Amino acid sequence: MTEPTGPVPIRLVLVDDHRMFRSGVKAELDEISAGRLEIVGEAGTVDRAVEVISEQQPDVVLLDVHLPGGNGRGGSDVIAGSAGVTTRSGGPVRFLALSVSDAAEDVIAVIRAGARGYVTKTISGPELGGAIVRVADGDAVFSPRLAGFVLDAFGAAAGEIAEVDEELDRLSAREREVMRLIARGYQYKEVAKELFISVKTVETHVSSVLRKLQLSSRHELTAWASARRLL
Repeated sequence: MTEPTGPVPIRLVLVDDHRMFRSGVKAELDEISAGRLEIVGEAGTVDRAVEVISEQQPDVVLLDVHLPGGNGRGGSDVIAGSAGVTTRSGGPVRFLALSVSDAAEDVIAVIRAGARGYVTKTISGPELGGAIVRVADGDAVFSPRLAGFVLDAFGAAAGEIAEVDEELDRLSAREREVMRLIARGYQYKEVAKELFISVKTVETHVSSVLRKLQLSSRHELTAWASARRLL
């Protein structure tokens, strides 16, 4: 007589460029999932993420929006590079963005790329587990404040979105992250601590942002970001 089997676990790939964060998420999900989730791979760069997703064919990819590699668009590059990959049962691979960023441009970019949801890293372990299950089932999941960004963006005029995107597209994912923090008034040391990079790297990114946007000071940068509701 064949023993009854439980539900097939949701196969999950973790993509984040901080190894310690991946380890923490993995430990948390292992503790609360009761076998409902199976982590089958992880990656810290765009290129490696695309390889792992192709190899493992997961049900859900838990994806940071800011990653090194690719064409500088972070998580959006991972989604684009994984186009055509299916799960082992032949269904679509679902992407759930999990990021420290709550900036409207990050949310909109990765949703436009094809992610089914976006939650911030303040989410609890049980809430994250629930979000993964819902995304695997085909639902769209957003942290409450972020849902408004998506509704606003996709309800806006196409020309307005294109104009903002054209300017943001000059910046890499990391430059956009630095830009947002500097525009919010963070000091270089605070930005370095927030993003786990050196002060020298912050200075380099700020110089690049100002040059690409043809601005001359952080005060002009704040005004630029505020006018576009990016803060």
